[in-house]
Amino acid sequence: MDEEEFGYQKGGFYKLLPFLSLLLVICIAGVYFGNLLFGNNSLKVLLELREKEREMSQEVKNLMSENAELQKEFFELKGLEPQ
Repeated sequence: MDEEEFGYQKGGFYKLLPFLSLLLVICIAGVYFGNLLFGNNSLKVLLELREKEREMSQEVKNLMSENAELQKEFFELKGLEPQ
């Protein structure tokens, strides 16, 4: 039984092996980078969290200044002078 009887060429699969390996590596890299950019721990999520942190920091500053003004008003109403 010769391999050529069954329609096989010698080394046919081994000639395609580098191309199939490259295709597999490209697919894996595509899935990895897709997950990196659009997954649960993605760049998009990181940027959204940074924006939310910036907004919350600004809100904290606003609330602190409002609190200081209200404390001043409170002490004035009680007849005490803030130091």
